[in-house]
Amino acid sequence: MAFRVDEDAVRRHYLQNSRKFHPDFHTLADDDAQAQALELATRNNEAFKVLSDPDARIRYILQEKGLLGTEAESGTLPQDFLMDMMDINEAIMELEFDFQQEAYESALKSLENLEKTLESGIKPILDSWTEETGTEQDLSRVRDFFYKNRYLLRTKENLSKFAPA
Repeated sequence: MAFRVDEDAVRRHYLQNSRKFHPDFHTLADDDAQAQALELATRNNEAFKVLSDPDARIRYILQEKGLLGTEAESGTLPQDFLMDMMDINEAIMELEFDFQQEAYESALKSLENLEKTLESGIKPILDSWTEETGTEQDLSRVRDFFYKNRYLLRTKENLSKFAPA
């Protein structure tokens, strides 16, 4: 298990398994064999969906390691991060009442800068972590990144409501 994968290899493997397990290729088989082919095709599709999406891969690994709770749990975010977000959220609330292009652009730029900072800070761990070499501390940092990134995505979605047409 790793956070980074060879996406071409994942796609090749997915396509090979799709040809092998697709239910249409098992129509003449008995009911049990058809059910098994359908199950394997479904698992292949689910695996491809997770492996081809970096965010889903992170979520999957953290869940497998027991480090993610339910969606309702947002994790504990550091105070300095929340303070940065409070300033941005206040700017977004002001846009609701009085849209100003420069305020919108400033909030968007702040979010993008924060996103770049988060990504550059976690990149070395995501690039090198494997189940064999990674540490619990690395996983904790990835979990913190995951929760911060989810928060940023929700804030970006909120800001996009005010995007000029």
